[in-house]
Amino acid sequence: QVQLMESGGGSVQAGGSLRLSCVVSDYRYRSNCIGWFRQAPGKGREGVGAIYTGDSRTTIADSMKGRFVISQDTAKNTVYLQMNSLKPEDTAIYYCAAIVAACGLWTLRPDYEYKYWGQGTQVTVSS
Repeated sequence: QVQLMESGGGSVQAGGSLRLSCVVSDYRYRSNCIGWFRQAPGKGREGVGAIYTGDSRTTIADSMKGRFVISQDTAKNTVYLQMNSLKPEDTAIYYCAAIVAACGLWTLRPDYEYKYWGQGTQVTVSS
């Protein structure tokens, strides 16, 4: 059973930064598309970005380009979401998800069927 564990959430003032981590317990780590999603109160799931662990290629949602960066540490089976210049509208629960497949813009769709999901980590940005 593959498990994903997010961490790094918290409260920050607008303009600040946070780095979220997603540890993936999968022996096939290097064959995964790892996606980051968020869900704000009263809103639907929103794709943030994704990374293909085999070659570190990333896809970032247009609305977050320039502020959010995804990276990985293959030695730690860990994917990171670096969030800069945070805004109050970034407040949400952030989730990572995994599937053994390639990544692309289609994997940021909220209905894309990732096979495994983490439990989420809360990010709160105050003005």
